[in-house]
Amino acid sequence: MANVKSTMVPDFEVKFLLDATQVLGPASSKPNEILRAAFKLPEKPIRMDVHFLDTPSREIYNAGWSPRIRKIEGESGYELTYKKRYPIIDHQADGAIDTGDLLTALTVARDDGFDTTETKYDAQVEWGFQKQTLSISRKKKVKKETVGKKEMGLPGEEESRKLLGDEIPGKFDDWSFEKWGTSLLSQAVIYGPISAERYEGRWEGIEVDVEIWPIRNKDTDTGTENIVEISFKSDNGNHAGGIQKVLGEYLTEKRWLVPSDSLKTQLIMDRYGPQELDGDEGVTGNYTDMA
Repeated sequence: MANVKSTMVPDFEVKFLLDATQVLGPASSKPNEILRAAFKLPEKPIRMDVHFLDTPSREIYNAGWSPRIRKIEGESGYELTYKKRYPIIDHQADGAIDTGDLLTALTVARDDGFDTTETKYDAQVEWGFQKQTLSISRKKKVKKETVGKKEMGLPGEEESRKLLGDEIPGKFDDWSFEKWGTSLLSQAVIYGPISAERYEGRWEGIEVDVEIWPIRNKDTDTGTENIVEISFKSDNGNHAGGIQKVLGEYLTEKRWLVPSDSLKTQLIMDRYGPQELDGDEGVTGNYTDMA
């Protein structure tokens, strides 16, 4: 009898989109005092600079992958992430994840080689208001002598291609055929950059993050809209579901909740890069964007 490998065990990140007009200060991209008090947010955020790489026709994204470079304040060098997404097809009416649908996504990922023998990738359920996605991520730290803990900013296009190409993991590189990833990264352009902020707080005894992402407006090359998101993580799906319900009710009562998903990565891919694509035009593949 063939040895059937086990599926990965994910953790859970629950995310809610907040109404920027209700939770940010007037003419400001900072949390207002009411939000700060509710979630015990500090005055000073952690800054993050982020961009993605893909071909002009978004072949990597359309295959369900997202290679990303991030510089985080307080950390030296760059963080490289290669993320693969799998849809969790359905979920219960109350927003809870159906364990059968999650197992289906984990099984598809296992058949692609993401199983418990793969210790270099992390599995996570990205749990939004309407959609849930299984993400499988490989992260790598790249040290640069000129990029210390306080320095911000990201490498240019040529250096970004080289960084992601030099550190490319095998599963991404050989996804569709041998050296698929290397070939596409050699043609890649930058989608971004975005300078975001993260506030680390607490609510009802759990750690929460509030992130503010100023993303280019849809209909103009000037100006941005603030995507504001609150999230928490848990190793247990039942625990995550219980807190998700209570936090969702609290945000609704405060009239801070936007009853939809933020889809930050999709917005960045739609609004940056060499061409503008409306909605899902040009987006194919069996995955759902939650990040």
